[in-house]
This record gives sequence, structure tokens and C-alpha cells, in this order.
Amino acid sequence: MGDVFHGSTLAAWLFLLPAVGLLTLFVFAPIVYVIYLSFTSGSLTQGGMAWVGGQNYQRLFQSPDFWQVVGNTLYFTGATVLPTILMPLALAVGLNQTVFGRSLLRTAYFLPTVTSIVAAGLGFRWLFQTDGLVNHLLAALGMPAIAWLSDPSWAMPVLILLSSWKQLGFNLVVFLAGLQTIPSDRYEAALLDGANPWQQFRYITLPGLQPTLILVLVTTTIFTLRSFEQVYVVTGGGPLNTTNLLVFYIYQQAFAFFDIGYAAAAATVLLVITLGLTWLQLRARQDPHS
Repeated sequence: MGDVFHGSTLAAWLFLLPAVGLLTLFVFAPIVYVIYLSFTSGSLTQGGMAWVGGQNYQRLFQSPDFWQVVGNTLYFTGATVLPTILMPLALAVGLNQTVFGRSLLRTAYFLPTVTSIVAAGLGFRWLFQTDGLVNHLLAALGMPAIAWLSDPSWAMPVLILLSSWKQLGFNLVVFLAGLQTIPSDRYEAALLDGANPWQQFRYITLPGLQPTLILVLVTTTIFTLRSFEQVYVVTGGGPLNTTNLLVFYIYQQAFAFFDIGYAAAAATVLLVITLGLTWLQLRARQDPHS
């Protein structure tokens, strides 16, 4: 029995080895290297690199711009994650029923997911520019034009709208898949007991979707925290740094100012924030009876 078990374990590791090797090469090794770079002066060449200890982190935590960017990122993440969970969930519940044109509606809602984020960003930039379609519609309704992309109060909501629209289709498909795993006899029994649609949703659909909700929450949070293209294409981090997010800030420090060590320190902080938020989400949704 021991030989069989040992042979099975060896075979399993042999099958896993290519995947583990690729993960190590393209995921784990770069993460370790970025953390190492965060303690150096950083350079695009090995010869220009020097160990500086925690100086990059000291500069980072003393920088008002960095803390503004962290605040922007947390605001953007919180304001994006909530609608990109609630709206696809409501749509998935509706599209899971027998409705006219259900397949066409599913395809239409999924289109943003397969649309290039750069193309979508350019489209939103055209829609929300000062003489864009949105302001023309406001003028037709007798309302004043809004400087969407140059007003600090309105630029971030445009990015939030773009990101929510882009993520909606993926989350919708995931929720639809999750709904298929809930046995239909539960709903039939609930109907016999006189449960209304809200009671069915609260006591059958939501508990049945708990693993799916956790998956969607974690993936949406990670997608939002790593947002870059939206900022790059639509606002460039402005106006007045109000739409600058952490990934774009890291890009600026590394490839505009060539401060590689400082950028690596910011990237390490982003990694910690992402892991921390993901852990909190998983922890908060653990089954208390497990």
C-alpha cells in the first residue's frame, strides 16, 4: 500500500511540475524580485542598483501624493465593487427565468467583457468630453453641461462607471452558472409552502450562491485594484491627481521618473493591500458552523 501511495504521489508531482514551474517563473519569482527591488535604489541595469534598506518605504509613507493615491484607489474599489455585484446578481436572477429574448440579452450583457478596455476607454472619453454626446443630451434636456473629465468631482465617477460596465458581463455569467447549481426542487417546495419571490431569493438563492458570491467579490476586487488602462486612456490621473490609482502611480514612478526602487515599494504595498482585502473577504464569509 505504501509503495502504491508513494507512486501515486510521485506521479501527481510529475503532472504538477510544469504548472508549478511556470507559476514560479512568471508569478512567484517576479514577486520576490519586486520585493527585493523595493529595498534598493532600483535601476533598469544591475550596475546602477544599490541597497538602501527601508528608505523607499519611508519616502513612500511620508508622501502626501501616495496617500492621496491610496485613498483614490480604495474609493474607486469600494464604489466599483458594490454595483458590479448587485447589478449582475439582479440581472442573473431575471435572466435565469424564461423571458423573451433571453439568449440575446445574455449576449448583449456579456459584450463589454470581450471589448478591449482601451477601446472602451476611448469610447467613454468621447462620450464624456466637454462637447461629447452626454453633454449634448443634457443640453437637450435643458440642463447645463458638465466638465466630466476636468472636474475633480466628476472624473472619478466616469472611471467607476466604465469599470462597472466592463466587469458586469463576466460577473453575470458567473452568477448564472451559480444559479444552475441550486436544485429546482427547493423552489418547488418553497412554492408549495407559499413563499413569495423575495422569500425564495432570500432563503434559497442567496444561501445557494454563497460560494459564487465569494468568488465574484474576490475577483472583482482584484480586477478593480489592478485597474490601469482606464486611468491611462481616459484621465491620465487628473485632474489634480484625483483619479490617479496605485497601478498608474507605480507606472509613473517606474517608467516616467525611472525611480524603480520607489515604484517597487509602492507595488509591494499594493500587493499587501490586495492580499489583505482578499483575506478579509474570505474570512468574513466563512461558514460559522465549519
